[in-house]
This record gives sequence, C-alpha cells and structure tokens, in this order.
Amino acid sequence: MDDADKYDRGGLIPMAVFLTKNAPGLRTSPVKRGYWIVRRILGEKIPSPPADVPTIPADETKLGDLTLRETLERHRADKNCAACHARFDAFGLVFENFGPVGERRNEDLAGRPIDVKANFPSGDVGSGVAGLRDHIKAHRQNDYLDNLCRKLLAYGLGRTLIPSDDLLIEQMQQRLAANDYRFDTMIDAIVTSPQFLNRRAGSF
Repeated sequence: MDDADKYDRGGLIPMAVFLTKNAPGLRTSPVKRGYWIVRRILGEKIPSPPADVPTIPADETKLGDLTLRETLERHRADKNCAACHARFDAFGLVFENFGPVGERRNEDLAGRPIDVKANFPSGDVGSGVAGLRDHIKAHRQNDYLDNLCRKLLAYGLGRTLIPSDDLLIEQMQQRLAANDYRFDTMIDAIVTSPQFLNRRAGSF
C-alpha cells in the first residue's frame, strides 16, 4: 500500500505478527517488543532477567491507577532492573498505539489515552514507529546493517559464522553503502563469496 506510512504500517516492525507475538494477550508488552527490536534487529546481547523479577498484571484493565508506561517507570526505579530496561523499554513504548493483536488504537483497554513518545538510550526523543525509524537511522544504522549482514550470511551459508567471515561482513557493508543500500547487493556478495562457492565436502 503506497500510503502505509500514514497508518504507521509498512515494513517489518509494525507487522501484526511481531506485535501479537510480543504481547501477553490482554495488554501490550513494551518490554517484549523493545527487547525483540534491540536483540533481533540491532543485534544486542542482553542477559536473561533474574528469576525473582516482579510480574506485571497481564490485563491492562487491572493496572490500577497507573498506565503501563507508569508501571514500567516504577519497575525501572529498582536499580537491579534499570540497567537492562534502559536499553530496550523505549524501543517498545513507541508501539503503544498498537494493541495486543497489532490493531491501531488511541486508548488502552482501560480507556486511558495512548502515549508513544520514547526517550532512547542515546538521549534523543522519538514518537511512534516513525520516531523509532529515525532514531535507528541516525544513531544505530551501523548496528542494524552489521546484524542484518550477519544474519543473512549465516542463513546463506547454512552455518554459524566464524571469525574468518568478518572480512566478508565488512565487504558486504561497503558494497551496501556504495550501492544505495540495495538488498540484492548483499545477496550478490554472499553467492559470489569463497565461503559460499567452496563448501566443505559432505556439507548440504
């Protein structure tokens, strides 16, 4: 759809499958959605949460007087939680105008107005999906491209990457920059690489 951006659609991150998978059912989950973005899209390595993390009600209508955003702010007040949550909560809060199954909305299930502003770890402020895209382009583009190249190369080679693949990753990124970031540039770099053309005997 040509005007998908008018509805915060278009591309991978606003797809309902991602939004629904990372929500518990009767509320959204900025934590899960944000964690998915920084881990799967930006390639960050974040440790698993401790076993004794306090839970948040799984129903938006049972959050009491607080919004989900305010509930997360209170959670981050615990210094044991703040370090990790500061890395990804903002990336999930920008999706609050998408409900538990990815539907567009202006209010949460308790009738409270939606706020999609986010203070990203870099210090800049963004709003909604457009704000997230702007932030990634301005501050995290290299992380995004590195992660994309690594995932696509691992898929193309059918194996885990090893240190000797780093040169090819660098070449893929250079070719992307020189060719207006066309996706087929990465494909061509992979299928013409020595790693792809010279597989070990018995490797299928």
